[in-house]
Amino acid sequence: MSSDHAAESVSVVKLGTHIGARIDGVRLGGDLTPATVAAIRAALNEHKVIFFRDQHHLTEDGQHEFAQLLGSPTTPHPTVTSKGVKSLAIDSHHGRANSWHSDVTFVDRIPKASILRAVTLPSYGGSTTWASTVAAYASLPEPLKRLAEELRAVHTNKYDYAASHEEQPDPNAQAYREEFQSTYYETEHPVVRVHPETGERALLLGHFVKQFVGLSTNESHALFRLLQDRVTRLEHTTRWNWSLGDVAIWDNRATQHYAIDDYDGAEHRKLTRITLAGDIPVGVDGRTSLSIAGNADHYSIIEDLAEVA
Repeated sequence: MSSDHAAESVSVVKLGTHIGARIDGVRLGGDLTPATVAAIRAALNEHKVIFFRDQHHLTEDGQHEFAQLLGSPTTPHPTVTSKGVKSLAIDSHHGRANSWHSDVTFVDRIPKASILRAVTLPSYGGSTTWASTVAAYASLPEPLKRLAEELRAVHTNKYDYAASHEEQPDPNAQAYREEFQSTYYETEHPVVRVHPETGERALLLGHFVKQFVGLSTNESHALFRLLQDRVTRLEHTTRWNWSLGDVAIWDNRATQHYAIDDYDGAEHRKLTRITLAGDIPVGVDGRTSLSIAGNADHYSIIEDLAEVA
């Protein structure tokens, strides 16, 4: 089969105006043709999160080999090193991250994408919702766009768990939380970043935001809520009900996501996540993000966009 024929076999089924598509006709792995990889990249840039059904053959090694076709896999996590070597286990036994976020925004080199594979699913519930931060920015009135473009925010991995988590987690969740916070990271990012591939503008927020630079805590909370509410408008979201064999890939530079905690404690949910190295965000004014605390060199390279192109 020629590469052109392989690319033509990729079927993209749009799920919403702003975000989401299902990709049919692809068997994921490390042996995809360049044309198929290019089609997947294009779909991801356009739809922000894409889904693949019936990938039952895929193992952690196969997931990693596929990830290498799309970019440079990071180590599983900057601080959580005990939950996987090639991938990070997103496991309900370690807690439930049921709040809106983009992955690992507390470092300077935010991952460009994440690849998530379903391993164990509850008998009900446990779906995931994604939101387009590009659509959120585009929906802002012009005065709020200009304000957001001038703002910078401090992100940290010691965010306020009490706002969305139980105050006395079980021992497994507590141990995971302590490992998550074992090295302190703090980074200043532009609130509006320019997507390095599409040129689109996106809001860079989520639950790792500590405070807006130059604003008080109360002012930061009020303004964060105003902007974050734009992200999570239902019109800007898509929801995926997982089945075994499913794989989701999202553009971490253009989305936030939320794992919905609507299944009982006896139910087990586990997925494996591989993230791909990204660049350092750039604001509308051309200023880049600034690392304040913590060195992420061991976690991820900084993607060279010229090499990718």
